[in-house]
Amino acid sequence: MRADLLQLAADLSRRGEPFVLAVVTWRQAPSSAQRGDSAIIDAAGGFHGWLGGSCTRPTVLREAQAALRTGTPRLVALAPDPHSAERPGVDVFPMTCHSGGSVEIYLEPVLPPPQLLVFGASPVAGALVRLGQSLGYAVIAVAAAGEPDPDQATTRPRYAVVATMGEDDEEAIAAALRLAPAYLGVVASARRFAEMRQTLRARGVAEEALATIHSPAGLDIGARTAEEIALSVLAEIVQLRRAAAPPAVEAPPADVAATAVDPICGMTVTVAGARHLAEHAGQTFYFCCAGCRERFVADPERYATAEARA
Repeated sequence: MRADLLQLAADLSRRGEPFVLAVVTWRQAPSSAQRGDSAIIDAAGGFHGWLGGSCTRPTVLREAQAALRTGTPRLVALAPDPHSAERPGVDVFPMTCHSGGSVEIYLEPVLPPPQLLVFGASPVAGALVRLGQSLGYAVIAVAAAGEPDPDQATTRPRYAVVATMGEDDEEAIAAALRLAPAYLGVVASARRFAEMRQTLRARGVAEEALATIHSPAGLDIGARTAEEIALSVLAEIVQLRRAAAPPAVEAPPADVAATAVDPICGMTVTVAGARHLAEHAGQTFYFCCAGCRERFVADPERYATAEARA
């Protein structure tokens, strides 16, 4: 991979921004792509790198966004005769590049690690921080009441554990609830947590919010030491994560883009900023690449009539 793409991937990862790594795994002449060609597609649809002719880009962009939404990799193929390239595990699309050829591209979504918020300065909190880091979570330790709340604007899954153990317990729980985590566990005995609930209820915390709290936090594995308690809590979080649907990654807010169907290959083309278009009989037609436009212009009546019938 080119050094600039490696640097871009590192920058995106450091900022916690999702992206897709795309790599050409196979090609058949006369495709201009070469095996090992690579690109990075960010969540906003930015395309960086080279995967062959520009006519492959709309398909790659669309499938990359789908990979980000599901969090699962995919293998796509573009071929002049899509039926001939069909096989299990491969999503096949028509190759519209004027040069022809076939290409297969592997799309690997790279999602930011889930966030683990640990409230408290107790031994259990310290063990949660250490174990959470070793499991790949982006750990944020909130050691004392009054510290600034973590940034609420995040697309990554967020889990929170209150392990204050008697120091500003209710304040920490209230702060955690404001962040609406996918999981909120409180390390406390049943008797102590009942007191916390009563205090929080008196302060105006909604019963629905209190009902989302897991306490005592963690799976019942007979944990006794701080490390064992941390293990039981993170095991419960892992159980919750794996049982849930894959996380969706949302692109930055934007108006829904108007699209049109390429009358040659049937691909969806975004109207705004479309580079290849033609007028016929008072109607504008949009194309994924110059090759499709050339075929249309050579015999517009044929393709315009076919589209009208569809």
